[in-house]
Amino acid sequence: MNSTMRTITVVVGLVLIALGLYQAFVPQQVVDFGPLEVSAKEGLTTESLVLIGLGVLALVVSFLKRK
Repeated sequence: MNSTMRTITVVVGLVLIALGLYQAFVPQQVVDFGPLEVSAKEGLTTESLVLIGLGVLALVVSFLKRK
């Protein structure tokens, strides 16, 4: 794998991991009812786990050595 493709896959992997972590730890919707605050979709969801997994897969592929 040439260095350009390796760089692209590393960047894509890091971006996917960052997006997955962002979705996992930042609440997607916050609703205020006076003193009560409700947040929805907080924590690890299937979508965030898939993004993190694809990012890790892209990083692994970028560091594989081809003969």
